[in-house]
Amino acid sequence: MVDDKERNMKCLTFFLMLPETVKNRSKKSSKKTNPSSSSSNSSSKLPPVCYEIITLKTKKKKKMAADIFPRKKPASSSSSTVQQHHQQNLSNNNLIPAPNWQGLYPTIRERNAVMFNNDLMADVHFVVGPPGGTQRLPGHKYVLAVGSSVFHAMFYGELAEDKDEIRIPDVDPAAFLAMLKYIYCDEIDLAADTVLATLYAAKKYIVPHLARACVNFLETSLSAKNACVLLSQSCLFEEPDLTQRCWEVIDAQAELALKSEGFCDIDFQTLESILRRETLNAKEIVVFEAALNWAEVECQRQDLALSIENKRKVLGKALYLIRIPTMALDDFANGAAQSGVLTLNETNDIFLWYTAAKKPELQFVSKARKGLVPQRCHRFQSCAYRSNQWRYRGRCDSIQFAVDKRVFIAGFGLYGSSCGSAEYSAKIELKRQGVVLGQNLSKYFSDGSSSTFPVWFEYPVQIEPDTFYTASVILDGNELSYFGQEGMTEVQCGKVTVQFQCSSDSTNGTGVQGGQIPELIFYA
Repeated sequence: MVDDKERNMKCLTFFLMLPETVKNRSKKSSKKTNPSSSSSNSSSKLPPVCYEIITLKTKKKKKMAADIFPRKKPASSSSSTVQQHHQQNLSNNNLIPAPNWQGLYPTIRERNAVMFNNDLMADVHFVVGPPGGTQRLPGHKYVLAVGSSVFHAMFYGELAEDKDEIRIPDVDPAAFLAMLKYIYCDEIDLAADTVLATLYAAKKYIVPHLARACVNFLETSLSAKNACVLLSQSCLFEEPDLTQRCWEVIDAQAELALKSEGFCDIDFQTLESILRRETLNAKEIVVFEAALNWAEVECQRQDLALSIENKRKVLGKALYLIRIPTMALDDFANGAAQSGVLTLNETNDIFLWYTAAKKPELQFVSKARKGLVPQRCHRFQSCAYRSNQWRYRGRCDSIQFAVDKRVFIAGFGLYGSSCGSAEYSAKIELKRQGVVLGQNLSKYFSDGSSSTFPVWFEYPVQIEPDTFYTASVILDGNELSYFGQEGMTEVQCGKVTVQFQCSSDSTNGTGVQGGQIPELIFYA
Protein backbone atom coordinates (compact mmCIF):
# COMPACT_ATOMS: atom_id res chain seq x y z
CA MET A 1 0.00 0.00 0.00
CA VAL A 2 1.02 3.58 -0.61
CA ASP A 3 2.05 5.43 2.48
CA ASP A 4 -0.47 8.07 3.66
CA LYS A 5 2.18 10.76 3.80
CA GLU A 6 3.28 10.02 0.28
CA ARG A 7 -0.31 10.02 -1.02
CA ASN A 8 -0.99 13.35 0.68
CA MET A 9 2.11 14.85 -0.88
CA LYS A 10 0.96 13.70 -4.33
CA CYS A 11 -2.45 15.24 -3.81
CA LEU A 12 -0.90 18.49 -2.65
CA THR A 13 1.40 18.56 -5.65
CA PHE A 14 -1.50 17.95 -8.02
CA PHE A 15 -3.52 20.70 -6.35
CA LEU A 16 -0.67 23.21 -6.65
CA MET A 17 -0.45 22.43 -10.34
CA LEU A 18 -4.10 23.42 -10.96
CA PRO A 19 -4.97 26.90 -12.28
CA GLU A 20 -5.98 29.44 -9.62
CA THR A 21 -9.63 29.50 -10.73
CA VAL A 22 -9.92 25.76 -10.27
CA LYS A 23 -8.48 26.04 -6.75
CA ASN A 24 -11.02 28.69 -5.83
CA ARG A 25 -13.88 26.60 -7.15
CA SER A 26 -12.70 23.67 -5.08
CA LYS A 27 -12.55 25.80 -1.93
CA LYS A 28 -16.03 27.29 -2.48
CA SER A 29 -17.60 23.96 -3.24
CA SER A 30 -16.14 22.46 -0.08
CA LYS A 31 -17.76 25.23 1.99
CA LYS A 32 -21.18 25.15 0.35
CA THR A 33 -21.52 21.42 -0.08
CA ASN A 34 -22.52 19.17 2.79
CA PRO A 35 -20.19 16.18 3.21
CA SER A 36 -23.22 13.90 2.90
CA SER A 37 -24.54 15.51 -0.26
CA SER A 38 -24.39 13.45 -3.38
CA SER A 39 -21.89 13.92 -6.19
CA SER A 40 -24.74 14.74 -8.56
CA ASN A 41 -25.62 17.91 -6.60
CA SER A 42 -22.02 19.16 -6.59
CA SER A 43 -21.64 18.43 -10.24
CA SER A 44 -24.82 20.37 -11.05
CA LYS A 45 -23.52 23.48 -9.29
CA LEU A 46 -20.07 23.45 -10.79
CA PRO A 47 -19.29 23.18 -14.46
CA PRO A 48 -17.08 20.27 -15.42
CA VAL A 49 -13.39 20.96 -15.02
CA CYS A 50 -11.26 20.36 -18.10
CA TYR A 51 -7.54 19.87 -17.62
CA GLU A 52 -5.12 20.71 -20.37
CA ILE A 53 -1.38 20.98 -20.56
CA ILE A 54 -0.35 24.61 -20.98
CA THR A 55 2.95 26.39 -21.38
CA LEU A 56 3.40 29.27 -18.98
CA LYS A 57 5.21 32.30 -20.36
CA THR A 58 7.69 33.77 -17.96
CA LYS A 59 10.40 36.38 -18.12
CA LYS A 60 12.70 34.21 -16.07
CA LYS A 61 15.54 32.57 -17.93
CA LYS A 62 15.17 28.83 -18.35
CA LYS A 63 17.55 26.90 -16.20
CA MET A 64 19.88 24.48 -17.90
CA ALA A 65 21.22 21.30 -16.40
CA ALA A 66 24.36 23.08 -15.27
CA ASP A 67 22.26 25.61 -13.35
CA ILE A 68 20.03 23.04 -11.65
CA PHE A 69 23.00 20.91 -10.64
CA PRO A 70 25.74 23.44 -9.90
CA ARG A 71 29.24 22.09 -10.00
CA LYS A 72 31.84 22.56 -7.37
CA LYS A 73 35.24 23.82 -8.49
CA PRO A 74 37.76 21.16 -7.55
CA ALA A 75 41.02 20.75 -9.39
CA SER A 76 39.49 18.24 -11.81
CA SER A 77 36.50 20.17 -13.17
CA SER A 78 34.52 18.84 -16.12
CA SER A 79 35.49 21.81 -18.30
CA SER A 80 39.18 21.03 -17.84
CA THR A 81 38.41 17.39 -18.54
CA VAL A 82 36.67 18.34 -21.78
CA GLN A 83 39.65 20.47 -22.78
CA GLN A 84 41.94 17.53 -22.05
CA HIS A 85 39.74 15.38 -24.27
CA HIS A 86 39.99 18.02 -27.01
CA GLN A 87 43.76 18.12 -26.83
CA GLN A 88 44.07 14.34 -26.78
CA ASN A 89 41.53 13.84 -29.52
CA LEU A 90 43.45 16.06 -31.90
CA SER A 91 46.15 13.38 -32.10
CA ASN A 92 44.48 10.25 -30.71
CA ASN A 93 41.05 9.17 -31.89
CA ASN A 94 40.89 5.84 -30.09
CA LEU A 95 39.96 7.10 -26.64
CA ILE A 96 37.66 5.01 -24.48
CA PRO A 97 35.89 7.22 -21.91
CA ALA A 98 35.62 6.11 -18.32
CA PRO A 99 32.55 4.05 -17.28
CA ASN A 100 29.50 6.23 -16.79
CA TRP A 101 31.36 9.09 -18.48
CA GLN A 102 28.01 10.68 -19.30
CA GLY A 103 27.56 11.53 -15.64
CA LEU A 104 30.73 13.60 -15.61
CA TYR A 105 29.29 16.30 -17.87
CA PRO A 106 26.12 18.22 -16.90
CA THR A 107 25.40 19.76 -20.35
CA ILE A 108 24.68 18.22 -23.72
CA ARG A 109 27.38 20.43 -25.22
CA GLU A 110 30.06 18.91 -23.00
CA ARG A 111 28.83 15.36 -23.56
CA ASN A 112 28.74 15.98 -27.29
CA ALA A 113 32.28 17.31 -27.21
CA VAL A 114 33.57 14.00 -25.86
CA MET A 115 32.64 12.44 -29.20
CA PHE A 116 34.91 14.81 -31.11
CA ASN A 117 37.48 12.76 -33.05
CA ASN A 118 36.48 9.72 -31.00
CA ASP A 119 35.94 6.20 -32.38
CA LEU A 120 33.32 5.48 -29.72
CA MET A 121 29.97 4.94 -31.49
CA ALA A 122 31.45 6.31 -34.76
CA ASP A 123 29.34 5.21 -37.73
CA VAL A 124 31.44 6.79 -40.48
CA HIS A 125 35.13 7.46 -41.14
CA PHE A 126 36.80 10.07 -43.34
CA VAL A 127 40.12 9.60 -45.13
CA VAL A 128 41.18 13.24 -45.41
CA GLY A 129 44.06 14.76 -47.33
CA PRO A 130 45.98 14.18 -50.57
CA PRO A 131 47.61 10.80 -51.32
CA GLY A 132 50.63 10.32 -49.11
CA GLY A 133 49.35 12.74 -46.48
CA THR A 134 46.00 11.27 -45.48
CA GLN A 135 44.53 10.99 -42.00
CA ARG A 136 41.63 8.71 -41.00
CA LEU A 137 39.11 10.54 -38.82
CA PRO A 138 35.96 9.16 -37.14
CA GLY A 139 32.56 10.80 -37.34
CA HIS A 140 29.01 10.47 -36.12
CA LYS A 141 26.41 11.00 -38.82
CA TYR A 142 23.76 12.55 -36.61
CA VAL A 143 26.11 15.17 -35.16
CA LEU A 144 27.57 16.02 -38.56
CA ALA A 145 24.13 16.28 -40.16
CA VAL A 146 22.99 18.69 -37.46
CA GLY A 147 26.04 20.89 -38.10
CA SER A 148 26.08 20.91 -41.91
CA SER A 149 23.45 20.71 -44.63
CA VAL A 150 25.98 19.02 -46.89
CA PHE A 151 26.53 16.23 -44.38
CA HIS A 152 22.76 15.97 -43.92
CA ALA A 153 22.29 15.44 -47.65
CA MET A 154 25.23 13.03 -47.70
CA PHE A 155 23.87 10.81 -44.94
CA TYR A 156 20.08 11.34 -44.92
CA GLY A 157 19.20 12.89 -48.27
CA GLU A 158 17.45 11.24 -51.19
CA LEU A 159 20.76 10.33 -52.83
CA ALA A 160 22.48 9.28 -49.61
CA GLU A 161 25.00 6.46 -49.91
CA ASP A 162 25.59 4.06 -47.07
CA LYS A 163 29.40 4.16 -46.95
CA ASP A 164 31.49 3.38 -43.92
CA GLU A 165 34.47 5.31 -45.30
CA ILE A 166 34.49 8.56 -47.29
CA ARG A 167 37.56 9.94 -49.03
CA ILE A 168 38.15 13.71 -49.06
CA PRO A 169 41.42 14.37 -50.93
CA ASP A 170 40.93 18.14 -51.43
CA VAL A 171 40.76 19.16 -47.75
CA ASP A 172 43.70 19.50 -45.38
CA PRO A 173 43.40 17.15 -42.35
CA ALA A 174 44.13 19.94 -39.85
CA ALA A 175 41.44 22.12 -41.46
CA PHE A 176 38.92 19.26 -41.43
CA LEU A 177 39.64 18.70 -37.74
CA ALA A 178 39.10 22.41 -37.05
CA MET A 179 35.71 22.18 -38.74
CA LEU A 180 34.78 19.04 -36.80
CA LYS A 181 35.80 20.73 -33.56
CA TYR A 182 33.39 23.56 -34.31
CA ILE A 183 30.55 21.14 -35.18
CA TYR A 184 31.07 18.92 -32.12
CA CYS A 185 32.32 21.36 -29.50
CA ASP A 186 30.96 24.72 -30.68
CA GLU A 187 34.53 26.03 -30.47
CA ILE A 188 36.49 27.96 -33.12
CA ASP A 189 40.20 27.18 -33.11
CA LEU A 190 42.01 28.94 -35.96
CA ALA A 191 45.69 29.25 -36.78
CA ALA A 192 47.44 31.46 -39.32
CA ASP A 193 48.87 28.53 -41.28
CA THR A 194 45.56 26.65 -41.61
CA VAL A 195 42.89 29.36 -41.68
CA LEU A 196 42.65 29.44 -45.49
CA ALA A 197 42.26 25.67 -45.64
CA THR A 198 39.66 25.86 -42.86
CA LEU A 199 37.77 28.52 -44.79
CA TYR A 200 37.77 26.21 -47.82
CA ALA A 201 36.39 23.34 -45.72
CA ALA A 202 33.72 25.59 -44.14
CA LYS A 203 32.67 26.80 -47.59
CA LYS A 204 32.60 23.30 -49.05
CA TYR A 205 30.41 21.88 -46.29
CA ILE A 206 28.35 25.06 -45.83
CA VAL A 207 29.23 25.92 -42.24
CA PRO A 208 28.61 29.69 -42.50
CA HIS A 209 29.45 30.78 -38.95
CA LEU A 210 32.85 29.10 -39.11
CA ALA A 211 33.45 30.64 -42.54
CA ARG A 212 32.62 34.08 -41.14
CA ALA A 213 35.04 33.54 -38.27
CA CYS A 214 37.77 32.58 -40.76
CA VAL A 215 37.16 35.76 -42.77
CA ASN A 216 37.28 37.88 -39.58
CA PHE A 217 40.55 36.18 -38.61
CA LEU A 218 42.02 36.94 -42.05
CA GLU A 219 40.87 40.56 -41.94
CA THR A 220 42.52 41.17 -38.57
CA SER A 221 45.78 39.54 -39.70
CA LEU A 222 45.78 41.27 -43.09
CA SER A 223 49.03 43.04 -44.00
CA ALA A 224 51.06 44.00 -47.05
CA LYS A 225 52.91 40.66 -46.82
CA ASN A 226 49.82 38.50 -47.34
CA ALA A 227 47.37 40.89 -49.02
CA CYS A 228 48.01 39.65 -52.58
CA VAL A 229 47.57 35.99 -51.64
CA LEU A 230 44.43 36.75 -49.66
CA LEU A 231 43.10 38.78 -52.58
CA SER A 232 43.43 35.72 -54.79
CA GLN A 233 41.75 33.49 -52.20
CA SER A 234 38.96 35.95 -51.42
CA CYS A 235 37.97 36.01 -55.09
CA LEU A 236 38.03 32.20 -55.15
CA PHE A 237 35.84 31.99 -52.02
CA GLU A 238 33.57 34.84 -53.18
CA GLU A 239 34.11 36.99 -50.08
CA PRO A 240 33.58 40.58 -51.29
CA ASP A 241 34.26 42.20 -47.89
CA LEU A 242 37.63 40.49 -47.60
CA THR A 243 38.40 41.39 -51.22
CA GLN A 244 37.74 45.05 -50.47
CA ARG A 245 40.00 44.95 -47.39
CA CYS A 246 42.76 43.39 -49.48
CA TRP A 247 42.50 46.13 -52.10
CA GLU A 248 42.71 48.80 -49.40
CA VAL A 249 46.01 47.37 -48.17
CA ILE A 250 47.41 46.75 -51.66
CA ASP A 251 46.54 50.26 -52.85
CA ALA A 252 48.02 52.04 -49.83
CA GLN A 253 51.06 49.80 -49.33
CA ALA A 254 51.52 48.83 -52.96
CA GLU A 255 55.31 48.73 -53.02
CA LEU A 256 55.49 46.54 -49.91
CA ALA A 257 52.80 44.24 -51.30
CA LEU A 258 54.49 43.93 -54.70
CA LYS A 259 57.86 43.14 -53.10
CA SER A 260 56.40 40.47 -50.80
CA GLU A 261 56.98 36.76 -51.38
CA GLY A 262 53.24 36.21 -51.47
CA PHE A 263 52.93 38.27 -54.65
CA CYS A 264 54.75 35.56 -56.58
CA ASP A 265 52.21 32.95 -55.43
CA ILE A 266 49.13 34.57 -56.97
CA ASP A 267 47.39 33.22 -60.06
CA PHE A 268 47.50 34.90 -63.47
CA GLN A 269 44.00 36.41 -63.17
CA THR A 270 44.92 38.13 -59.90
CA LEU A 271 48.18 39.35 -61.45
CA GLU A 272 46.23 40.99 -64.25
CA SER A 273 43.80 42.65 -61.86
CA ILE A 274 46.68 44.14 -59.81
CA LEU A 275 48.59 45.37 -62.89
CA ARG A 276 45.37 46.94 -64.18
CA ARG A 277 44.67 48.71 -60.86
CA GLU A 278 44.28 52.48 -61.34
CA THR A 279 44.76 53.38 -57.66
CA LEU A 280 47.97 51.39 -57.16
CA ASN A 281 50.19 53.67 -55.07
CA ALA A 282 53.59 52.60 -56.41
CA LYS A 283 56.36 53.65 -58.79
CA GLU A 284 55.99 51.91 -62.14
CA ILE A 285 59.53 50.49 -62.00
CA VAL A 286 58.48 48.63 -58.82
CA VAL A 287 55.46 47.23 -60.67
CA PHE A 288 57.71 46.12 -63.55
CA GLU A 289 60.23 44.37 -61.28
CA ALA A 290 57.42 42.63 -59.35
CA ALA A 291 55.96 41.30 -62.61
CA LEU A 292 59.37 39.87 -63.60
CA ASN A 293 59.71 38.19 -60.19
CA TRP A 294 56.27 36.62 -60.63
CA ALA A 295 57.23 35.43 -64.15
CA GLU A 296 60.35 33.74 -62.80
CA VAL A 297 58.38 31.77 -60.20
CA GLU A 298 55.68 30.96 -62.76
CA CYS A 299 58.34 29.45 -65.05
CA GLN A 300 59.34 27.17 -62.19
CA ARG A 301 55.71 26.19 -61.60
CA GLN A 302 55.36 25.28 -65.27
CA ASP A 303 58.75 23.51 -65.39
CA LEU A 304 60.08 25.98 -67.94
CA ALA A 305 63.69 27.06 -68.27
CA LEU A 306 64.44 30.44 -66.66
CA SER A 307 64.98 32.38 -69.86
CA ILE A 308 63.96 35.88 -70.97
CA GLU A 309 61.74 34.34 -73.66
CA ASN A 310 59.86 32.13 -71.20
CA LYS A 311 59.38 35.01 -68.74
CA ARG A 312 57.75 37.03 -71.48
CA LYS A 313 55.74 34.00 -72.56
CA VAL A 314 54.18 33.42 -69.12
CA LEU A 315 53.45 37.14 -68.72
CA GLY A 316 51.63 37.20 -72.05
CA LYS A 317 49.39 40.23 -72.57
CA ALA A 318 49.75 41.21 -68.91
CA LEU A 319 53.11 42.76 -69.84
CA TYR A 320 51.27 45.57 -71.65
CA LEU A 321 49.35 46.42 -68.47
CA ILE A 322 52.61 47.72 -66.98
CA ARG A 323 52.70 51.45 -67.69
CA ILE A 324 56.32 51.57 -68.81
CA PRO A 325 56.02 54.93 -70.64
CA THR A 326 55.06 56.58 -67.33
CA MET A 327 58.33 55.58 -65.64
CA ALA A 328 60.95 58.18 -64.86
CA LEU A 329 63.41 58.23 -67.76
CA ASP A 330 66.26 57.05 -65.50
CA ASP A 331 64.16 54.12 -64.26
CA PHE A 332 63.38 53.08 -67.82
CA ALA A 333 66.91 53.49 -69.15
CA ASN A 334 68.59 51.66 -66.25
CA GLY A 335 65.84 49.12 -65.62
CA ALA A 336 63.19 48.12 -68.15
CA ALA A 337 65.26 48.95 -71.24
CA GLN A 338 68.07 46.65 -70.11
CA SER A 339 65.91 43.83 -68.77
CA GLY A 340 65.80 42.00 -72.11
CA VAL A 341 62.05 41.46 -71.79
CA LEU A 342 61.23 44.24 -74.25
CA THR A 343 61.89 43.82 -77.94
CA LEU A 344 64.29 46.19 -79.68
CA ASN A 345 61.41 47.94 -81.47
CA GLU A 346 59.50 48.38 -78.19
CA THR A 347 62.57 49.87 -76.52
CA ASN A 348 63.19 52.31 -79.39
CA ASP A 349 59.54 53.38 -79.52
CA ILE A 350 59.44 54.05 -75.76
CA PHE A 351 62.63 56.14 -75.98
CA LEU A 352 60.99 58.13 -78.78
CA TRP A 353 57.91 58.51 -76.59
CA TYR A 354 60.06 60.25 -73.99
CA THR A 355 61.93 62.54 -76.37
CA ALA A 356 60.20 63.01 -79.71
CA ALA A 357 57.60 65.67 -80.44
CA LYS A 358 55.69 63.22 -82.61
CA LYS A 359 55.18 60.24 -80.34
CA PRO A 360 54.78 56.71 -81.75
CA GLU A 361 51.83 54.48 -80.97
CA LEU A 362 52.50 52.05 -78.15
CA GLN A 363 50.84 48.84 -76.98
CA PHE A 364 51.66 49.80 -73.42
CA VAL A 365 49.31 51.94 -71.34
CA SER A 366 50.80 55.44 -71.47
CA LYS A 367 48.58 57.18 -68.92
CA ALA A 368 49.95 57.36 -65.36
CA ARG A 369 48.01 55.74 -62.55
CA LYS A 370 45.94 58.04 -60.37
CA GLY A 371 47.24 56.48 -57.17
CA LEU A 372 45.72 57.56 -53.86
CA VAL A 373 45.07 61.09 -52.64
CA PRO A 374 46.37 61.49 -49.07
CA GLN A 375 44.13 62.98 -46.41
CA ARG A 376 45.35 65.41 -43.77
CA CYS A 377 44.09 65.50 -40.21
CA HIS A 378 44.87 68.93 -38.71
CA ARG A 379 44.59 68.99 -34.93
CA PHE A 380 45.14 72.69 -34.15
CA GLN A 381 42.69 75.56 -34.61
CA SER A 382 45.43 78.20 -34.87
CA CYS A 383 49.18 78.64 -34.83
CA ALA A 384 51.54 81.30 -33.48
CA TYR A 385 55.16 82.10 -32.77
CA ARG A 386 56.96 83.84 -29.94
CA SER A 387 60.49 84.90 -29.27
CA ASN A 388 61.14 82.15 -26.74
CA GLN A 389 59.57 79.11 -28.45
CA TRP A 390 59.39 76.75 -30.36
CA ARG A 391 63.05 75.67 -29.93
CA TYR A 392 64.79 72.45 -31.02
CA ARG A 393 67.81 71.09 -29.19
CA GLY A 394 67.64 67.40 -29.93
CA ARG A 395 64.52 66.94 -27.84
CA CYS A 396 61.47 64.91 -28.87
CA ASP A 397 58.05 66.27 -29.83
CA SER A 398 55.46 63.53 -29.48
CA ILE A 399 51.69 62.95 -29.45
CA GLN A 400 49.49 59.87 -29.16
CA PHE A 401 46.51 59.21 -31.44
CA ALA A 402 43.88 56.55 -32.18
CA VAL A 403 41.47 56.07 -35.09
CA ASP A 404 38.13 54.32 -35.43
CA LYS A 405 38.91 52.78 -38.85
CA ARG A 406 41.97 51.17 -40.39
CA VAL A 407 44.17 53.80 -42.04
CA PHE A 408 47.72 54.00 -43.39
CA ILE A 409 49.92 56.78 -42.04
CA ALA A 410 52.07 58.12 -44.88
CA GLY A 411 53.80 60.91 -42.92
CA PHE A 412 53.42 63.98 -40.73
CA GLY A 413 52.84 67.64 -41.50
CA LEU A 414 55.29 69.83 -39.53
CA TYR A 415 55.70 73.53 -38.86
CA GLY A 416 58.71 75.43 -40.17
CA SER A 417 60.77 78.47 -39.32
CA SER A 418 59.11 81.65 -38.10
CA CYS A 419 62.20 83.69 -38.98
CA GLY A 420 62.31 83.35 -42.75
CA SER A 421 63.14 80.40 -44.99
CA ALA A 422 65.13 77.57 -43.42
CA GLU A 423 65.95 73.89 -43.83
CA TYR A 424 65.20 71.28 -41.19
CA SER A 425 66.39 67.75 -40.60
CA ALA A 426 63.59 65.60 -39.23
CA LYS A 427 63.66 62.12 -37.73
CA ILE A 428 60.05 60.89 -37.66
CA GLU A 429 58.91 57.74 -35.88
CA LEU A 430 55.68 55.81 -35.33
CA LYS A 431 55.34 53.35 -32.44
CA ARG A 432 52.73 51.08 -30.91
CA GLN A 433 53.22 50.03 -27.30
CA GLY A 434 56.93 50.82 -27.57
CA VAL A 435 57.48 48.87 -30.80
CA VAL A 436 58.73 50.93 -33.75
CA LEU A 437 56.49 50.43 -36.79
CA GLY A 438 58.06 52.99 -39.06
CA GLN A 439 60.75 55.66 -39.04
CA ASN A 440 62.57 57.86 -41.49
CA LEU A 441 65.25 60.55 -41.53
CA SER A 442 64.74 63.28 -44.11
CA LYS A 443 64.99 67.01 -44.72
CA TYR A 444 62.39 69.59 -45.62
CA PHE A 445 62.53 73.24 -46.58
CA SER A 446 60.21 75.81 -45.00
CA ASP A 447 59.52 79.13 -46.68
CA GLY A 448 58.93 81.16 -43.52
CA SER A 449 55.13 80.87 -43.68
CA SER A 450 52.84 79.27 -41.11
CA SER A 451 51.99 76.45 -43.53
CA THR A 452 52.71 72.84 -42.69
CA PHE A 453 55.35 70.90 -44.61
CA PRO A 454 55.04 67.13 -45.27
CA VAL A 455 57.64 64.62 -44.13
CA TRP A 456 57.08 61.06 -45.41
CA PHE A 457 57.78 57.55 -44.22
CA GLU A 458 59.48 55.26 -46.71
CA TYR A 459 56.30 53.16 -46.81
CA PRO A 460 52.85 53.93 -45.37
CA VAL A 461 52.32 52.33 -41.95
CA GLN A 462 49.14 50.34 -41.30
CA ILE A 463 47.16 51.62 -38.29
CA GLU A 464 44.48 49.46 -36.68
CA PRO A 465 41.39 50.99 -35.07
CA ASP A 466 40.81 51.58 -31.34
CA THR A 467 44.48 51.44 -30.37
CA PHE A 468 46.71 54.35 -29.42
CA TYR A 469 49.88 54.94 -31.44
CA THR A 470 52.73 57.35 -30.69
CA ALA A 471 53.87 59.83 -33.35
CA SER A 472 57.25 61.43 -32.65
CA VAL A 473 59.69 63.79 -34.36
CA ILE A 474 63.14 65.12 -33.47
CA LEU A 475 63.93 68.29 -35.39
CA ASP A 476 67.26 69.96 -36.05
CA GLY A 477 67.27 73.39 -37.67
CA ASN A 478 66.28 76.97 -37.00
CA GLU A 479 65.83 77.56 -33.29
CA LEU A 480 62.48 79.27 -33.61
CA SER A 481 59.45 77.96 -35.49
CA TYR A 482 55.70 78.23 -35.59
CA PHE A 483 53.72 76.07 -33.18
CA GLY A 484 50.09 75.02 -32.91
CA GLN A 485 47.64 76.08 -30.23
CA GLU A 486 43.99 75.48 -29.33
CA GLY A 487 44.43 71.77 -29.91
CA MET A 488 41.48 69.39 -30.22
CA THR A 489 41.20 66.01 -28.51
CA GLU A 490 38.99 64.65 -31.32
CA VAL A 491 38.97 65.48 -35.03
CA GLN A 492 36.60 64.21 -37.72
CA CYS A 493 38.52 63.79 -40.97
CA GLY A 494 36.26 62.47 -43.71
CA LYS A 495 34.91 59.13 -42.51
CA VAL A 496 37.69 58.71 -39.95
CA THR A 497 37.55 59.96 -36.36
CA VAL A 498 40.95 60.66 -34.77
CA GLN A 499 41.48 61.03 -31.03
CA PHE A 500 44.59 62.63 -29.48
CA GLN A 501 46.18 62.40 -26.06
CA CYS A 502 49.49 63.50 -24.55
CA SER A 503 52.54 61.25 -24.84
CA SER A 504 55.10 60.57 -22.12
CA ASP A 505 57.78 60.51 -24.85
CA SER A 506 57.33 64.22 -25.48
CA THR A 507 60.25 66.12 -23.90
CA ASN A 508 60.00 69.34 -25.90
CA GLY A 509 56.55 70.52 -24.79
CA THR A 510 54.27 69.15 -27.49
CA GLY A 511 50.89 67.98 -26.20
CA VAL A 512 47.22 67.99 -27.06
CA GLN A 513 46.78 71.75 -26.55
CA GLY A 514 49.84 72.94 -28.46
CA GLY A 515 53.18 72.20 -30.05
CA GLN A 516 54.49 70.44 -33.15
CA ILE A 517 53.14 67.62 -35.36
CA PRO A 518 50.05 69.58 -36.39
CA GLU A 519 49.04 67.06 -39.08
CA LEU A 520 48.75 63.35 -39.68
CA ILE A 521 48.91 62.46 -43.38
CA PHE A 522 47.18 59.19 -44.20
CA TYR A 523 45.36 57.04 -46.73
CA ALA A 524 41.95 55.60 -45.86
